[in-house]
Amino acid sequence: MAWPLVSIVIPCYNEQDTIAALLEAISQQTYPLDRLEVIVADGMSTDNTRHNIGKFVAEHPELDVRVVENPDRAIPKALNRAIEQARGEIILRLDAHSQPYADYVERCVAALEAGKGDNVGGMWEIVAGSQTWIARSIAVAASHPLGVGDAHYRVGGRAQCVDTVPFGAYRRSLFERIGKFNEALLTNEDYELNARIRLNGGKIWFDPAIRMKYFARKSLSDLARQYWRYGYWKAKMLRIYPKTLRWRQLLPPLFVFSVLISLILSPLSVVARYGLFSTLGSYLLILAAVGAREALVRREAFLLVGLPLSIATMHFSWGLAFLWSLASANER
Repeated sequence: MAWPLVSIVIPCYNEQDTIAALLEAISQQTYPLDRLEVIVADGMSTDNTRHNIGKFVAEHPELDVRVVENPDRAIPKALNRAIEQARGEIILRLDAHSQPYADYVERCVAALEAGKGDNVGGMWEIVAGSQTWIARSIAVAASHPLGVGDAHYRVGGRAQCVDTVPFGAYRRSLFERIGKFNEALLTNEDYELNARIRLNGGKIWFDPAIRMKYFARKSLSDLARQYWRYGYWKAKMLRIYPKTLRWRQLLPPLFVFSVLISLILSPLSVVARYGLFSTLGSYLLILAAVGAREALVRREAFLLVGLPLSIATMHFSWGLAFLWSLASANER
């Protein structure tokens, strides 16, 4: 069998805690290492990221690892600079917070070679970023349907065509045909690319057998910042591709909007006050029920509090950012 050359591209900034583990996971792939190259696009890291990459390179001469500079620290620019330096027929994106299973690359290439999709990917096995109770709660929330809706790569499902997969594996010819990542979007650049693939007649293929570990955020403040970015740039992306809107993306801003309107009107209207109390009351009851169920099933009492806090942080950060983005339509 002729193994195509695979270029793994990784955007990176201040990832000293995870970059070495990711590179180690790549070095353990079942795919022939002499048919792999790794290109890390580093946003001028100020911690020990570059030192850790250099140490790994010195200890693993069998794997071709290179670093390109990304002074703008923007993810789509990082990906495009890495793709421009890549030599492979297949481009496979990973993230510094991820650890692919040993057969990850081999399965992605097999799916591409079989014509399953123009972009193929699989499941996130979401792992806590640390062992604190809130970090472990965040990891559960990040794969719970109440937190993320029906996103197959988070909640699972059968192999099928979907609207998006995490990261992705592509043929280089795809970028030559439809262009690289949109550098005007600082987040949601992967979803925008998937929208372009579908609009050009392509397919996004999800296979749950393609798996990686993904490390969730460690704190509620980090989670809030992450979901603020997601919501803000999702609204920007939807102005370009409004037909790509999914119900799971619309619910948080609608919920937050209803709460805000009720708050504004409640001093003037009994109906608004009733609506506010009933909406928030129902929401809190649902969160409490979900937290209680997961705490019982997983036998982890901290989920009684941690899971509702995490899911609420995701909903309100995403929803507020989405609304703010719509209100600031003329901003970048």
